[in-house]
Amino acid sequence: MRSMSIYRLRELLEPLAPPCLSLYQPTHRTFPDRHQDPIRYRNQVTELEESLRQKYPKCEAQSLLEPFRALTDDRDFWSYTHDGLAVFGSTGAFQAFRLQRSVPELAVVADSLHIKPLVRFVQSADRYQVLCLRRDDVKLYEGNRDALDAVDMAAEIPRTNAEALGEGAPNKPERSTDVYGGSAKGDAVARSGHGSEKDVAEGNAERFFRAVDRGILEHHSLSAPLPLILVSATENHDIFRRVSHNPSLLAEGVRLDPASLTADRLREEVWKVVQPYYLQRLADLVEKFQAARSKHLGSGDVADIARAAVAGRVGALLVDGGKLIPGTLDHATGAVTFDDPSHPTGDDLLDDLAELVLRQGGDVVVVPTDRMPTDSGAAATYRF
Repeated sequence: MRSMSIYRLRELLEPLAPPCLSLYQPTHRTFPDRHQDPIRYRNQVTELEESLRQKYPKCEAQSLLEPFRALTDDRDFWSYTHDGLAVFGSTGAFQAFRLQRSVPELAVVADSLHIKPLVRFVQSADRYQVLCLRRDDVKLYEGNRDALDAVDMAAEIPRTNAEALGEGAPNKPERSTDVYGGSAKGDAVARSGHGSEKDVAEGNAERFFRAVDRGILEHHSLSAPLPLILVSATENHDIFRRVSHNPSLLAEGVRLDPASLTADRLREEVWKVVQPYYLQRLADLVEKFQAARSKHLGSGDVADIARAAVAGRVGALLVDGGKLIPGTLDHATGAVTFDDPSHPTGDDLLDDLAELVLRQGGDVVVVPTDRMPTDSGAAATYRF
């Protein structure tokens, strides 16, 4: 199963041939709570079928629903769930994503995919990846402040030293002969010796780490440019950093053998590294917004931001992760209508704004309430 990233979110924004099916539901990590998850999912698929037959009576419903139903019976999938699930389908396409945050239960059939519930998850500023590296093993994780889960690595990435080096790799020191300067008669003196086992082991490790670094960069970091934290013994840290070309790799890491860490201890040690980076990133975002606003290139007024977003002027949008604003947004004019909080329609203006900015190629970052530079729920930096 693929992990969700900003690039995959943008892929979901691309137009598809209708009808498009979107399904969301909260899931559970532990038994017995997760026992009900496939039952709820089956009910959601039934809702999709009913909606599909009402809105698109002439379409071939069975072929669209077949992959959704197949997932219902996938026992391996339901035995390893996270906190939420997002599933999408259209003619010839089907994708499912495990999410590290819960989402509301929702089944939508429309002319385009419904991605609004994903925006806050994908754009949260606290997300990161973790590379656990040993000389005979490699694992990749993705996490946030609250969770850390294994990522299905691309098949091209070697899992072990042997996979990277192949059968012909040296595992013993090779015998060598060195010739030194001769005597007064011109005779040379030859001395035989061996390269050290340490040199061979480090050479093999370097080749393995180089292959891992290339694979992680090409298949994960480029599609999900999250901070990457290395967890490895000190001697492996030094070798990996020497060969790595991954710009997402943080300068600080966890210098411990991953095999010695429990899941909880791993998450705790990694967050010690991530937190200063995370707080500095938030501070930089706020500073950029304040500088832009001082030049009349930024605003915290939701109505003003909406008009600017429709015009393609919003380069970056900060969204308050703890705030909802009931209302609707006209995507043609940018006009906003605020709902009575006591009688909301179900639409959230901040989510609508975030989706619109993403569609226009802007950046969106979800920020904790206590770090927001405005109390309106939004802060936008304009391109012009």
